[in-house]
Amino acid sequence: MPQNIRNIAIIAHVDHGKTTLVDAMLKQSHVFRENQQVGELIMDSNDLEREKGITILSKNTAITYKDVKINIIDTPGHADFSGEVERVLNMADGCLLVVDAVDGPMPQTRFVLKEAFEKRLKPIVVINKIDRPQARPQWVAEMVQDLFLEMVTDASQLDFPILYSSAKAGYAVRQLGDTPKTMAPLFDAILEYVPAPVGDVAGGFQLLVAAISYDSHLGQIGVGRIARGRVSLGDQVVRIGQDGTTTLHKVTRLYVFEGLSRLEIKEAEAGEIIALAGLEEVSIGDTVATAAQPEALPRIDIGEPTVQITFGVSSSPFAGQDGQCLTSRQLRRRLINELQTNVSLRVQDTDAADTFLVAGRGELHLAILIETMRREGSEFQVSKPEAIVKIVNGEKLESYEQLFLEIADDAIGTLTEELAARLAQMKDMRSDGQGHVHMEYKIPTRGLIGFRSFFLKATQGNGVMNSTFTGYEPMKGVVKSTRTGTMVAAETGIAVTYGLNNAQQRGMTFVAPGTPVYEGMIVGVHSRDRDMVVNVCKEKKMTNVRASTSDFTIHLTPPLLMSLEEALDFIVDDEVLEVTPKNLRIRKRILANDARHRQGRDRSNALVAQ
Repeated sequence: MPQNIRNIAIIAHVDHGKTTLVDAMLKQSHVFRENQQVGELIMDSNDLEREKGITILSKNTAITYKDVKINIIDTPGHADFSGEVERVLNMADGCLLVVDAVDGPMPQTRFVLKEAFEKRLKPIVVINKIDRPQARPQWVAEMVQDLFLEMVTDASQLDFPILYSSAKAGYAVRQLGDTPKTMAPLFDAILEYVPAPVGDVAGGFQLLVAAISYDSHLGQIGVGRIARGRVSLGDQVVRIGQDGTTTLHKVTRLYVFEGLSRLEIKEAEAGEIIALAGLEEVSIGDTVATAAQPEALPRIDIGEPTVQITFGVSSSPFAGQDGQCLTSRQLRRRLINELQTNVSLRVQDTDAADTFLVAGRGELHLAILIETMRREGSEFQVSKPEAIVKIVNGEKLESYEQLFLEIADDAIGTLTEELAARLAQMKDMRSDGQGHVHMEYKIPTRGLIGFRSFFLKATQGNGVMNSTFTGYEPMKGVVKSTRTGTMVAAETGIAVTYGLNNAQQRGMTFVAPGTPVYEGMIVGVHSRDRDMVVNVCKEKKMTNVRASTSDFTIHLTPPLLMSLEEALDFIVDDEVLEVTPKNLRIRKRILANDARHRQGRDRSNALVAQ
């Protein structure tokens, strides 16, 4: 077995500096030319990743240090994308657990460490951001050691090194008193503590597909680590699917990772992470094996989704004005294709041919999918996110999460009152004596839906919120809604200043003058609990009577513009969000105001009859 390979995964809680650490490792391994401008967040190549500042997809890269190749897997830190972590850790032999020198271990730190221990990876702890003024690396080191003592499954996992780094400044040290220079101490620790991959080179070829990419010329490309044997260009291989069915293929291209690119090779053996082309309809979790000895590897175990939403064909009067993908067939094909790479996602058909039920790990997980599809040119409509409810032995069970908040003292009252209405139970509350409070709650997932937007407003963006799934428990209580009524457009047309000014006497509007609207579209939020139909297209009537002074210029309040996540939080059961490449429109399910009024009256009569 070759000893010149190390396979490591970078794991951490969100915002603890994983991707910045990978940047520093790449820059100091001479992957780039001396004069090459590469910028920051090199591995976050996706536009959404750069905009939101988070890693969404796991990615592979590789560097060479002291003639040893180090395959690096950068993983997401947000809990909604934990499926990405679960699917790629089987490619690694060790992991770099990155922990913030100020925050210390956080909820996702516990999750990713648990996953690493289950895969029996050799850990190296990197306490990052030690150059921050509030850094407390010694305290964090103690917290990490306590976490390891609590979670280890084998005594050998307690033998781990702790390094201290500033990924942004590009250095790591073994001891806090050492002079900071480069990332060399981290590279040396990887060679020293992470074992070389093991595997039977003489056995038949076996590889578990952990990632998939697509090339317009080569088709699907499967990525994984060779578990056994070797593979060569032109070999006949068998793909073993989830149901055990096999299909025969020929390896047309073979690659290994080198820096940010793939290097074409002719042969690879056990322990190497490779990408191979020539497979058709391959899925994550499939086994690729030699045709002479087709044995399947255990499939990747992925946690269950907790939140679901419906995707439907847009029934808006404005459908087809912005996008190209409009039909139920196109929508279904796009969602099914997403399942090939998004392993935490679930898609089901519904009784309606043009509506599909999509389940994911959380609101953000689903919001990223929606945003990705609209940027690709799709038009569709989605419902309000709902927590998944299970029925076991006739009893309703719902998912619960542990919620962690880091807030200023002055936000305690507002958040405590809101969380009580959302059925949250306080488990812990600690003050640091400097005006900040740490709070922990147990809360049903349905209580968390829509809370993130409220939290950002209540803390003015200065709080930290994290949650982690804990399990299913009996469903109880009702989450109280704090949303008021809406203002619904009375007719189709163009919103004008005069009509909007009348509407703003009763609440806040969502549209600006010149915006096309249609009957049933929600154009604002009402100050009272009931919905109100308003005519924002109404223009001032012209008369032949001239005032002694000209009319005063009307000054409108700027419209309230919502992000995708805020719009998903805002809508209720009788509303949907229309999504197009250029617009987000909130609308009633039933557009005709008369029909909606009759339905409400019929429902009221039915309740009276009961």
